[in-house]
Amino acid sequence: MAAKGKVCVTGAGGYVASWLVKILLSNGYTVHGTVRDPHNEKNAHLKKLDKASENLKLFKVDLLDYHSLSAPISGCNGVFHVASPVPSSSVPDPEVQLMEPAVKGTLNVLKACSEANINRVVFVSSVAAVSMNPDWPKGQAKDETCWSDKEYCRRTNNWYCLSKTEAESEALKFAKISGLDVVTVCPTLILGPMLQSKTNASSLVLIKLLKEGYDELENRLRMIIDVRDLAEALQMTYEKPEAEGRYICTAHTIRSKDLVEILRRIYPKYNYPKKFTEGKEEEKICSEKLQKLGWQYRPLEDTLVDSVESYRQSGLLD
Repeated sequence: MAAKGKVCVTGAGGYVASWLVKILLSNGYTVHGTVRDPHNEKNAHLKKLDKASENLKLFKVDLLDYHSLSAPISGCNGVFHVASPVPSSSVPDPEVQLMEPAVKGTLNVLKACSEANINRVVFVSSVAAVSMNPDWPKGQAKDETCWSDKEYCRRTNNWYCLSKTEAESEALKFAKISGLDVVTVCPTLILGPMLQSKTNASSLVLIKLLKEGYDELENRLRMIIDVRDLAEALQMTYEKPEAEGRYICTAHTIRSKDLVEILRRIYPKYNYPKKFTEGKEEEKICSEKLQKLGWQYRPLEDTLVDSVESYRQSGLLD
């Protein structure tokens, strides 16, 4: 296979980024991965990936330190900015712990890309930057023109949504002013097998459904994307010249109760929620723009089975 060139992936040790690194390596790319500490055991899984010994180099980077970014980015053709704080619990100081790293970290990466004449940046945003919009027409699927309302996020203390909305809107604004080619991808709830050893926030959603034994749970609408399909979407939006602007990335829309029914049928022995309360009406989210690029996704059952088997192997369901 011919070499595909050199790309940089920020936050390479994380859930999504690890799969992206794996897929890029298997497709002939040389990858520069940024991590906080290349020698930390939690990044060991990256070094075991196929072709990692010859085509993966890890760099020690703090995204809030602009100067630490020049080494991993220089000489690359493209950059995937995946790193961003995702809290699995509430944070005492969201402005400092969430907003600053998300926004300032993103702008530092983009400035470094602009300086290095990077061909294209793919920025991983989130459906959190799309969905928090109380003024969106009822019953109409939310698409790429829908943005979360920043004031509404602030008012309702949705700091994660605010951090993603702010970071993505700043990234697109920077692109417009600088001429840097930036494409953003907004995934919904990400499930699928884990490569990394530390549990991530989205996998915890499924782990809790399997073992918490809630007395009751809201029957809410879940929009799910497989981490492997997301990694492929990121590669596709990087490679296709016609890709531009924002892309929502989601595959399956299902209520919590129906999700539990699928799991119970395959894995009857877990401690599932006892009953469900009525879930509120929610607008669906549309991935049509990404599918028009040629993107496809796997069946939901495959994602669920591969997720559960991965948690079992890691001892997370014991």
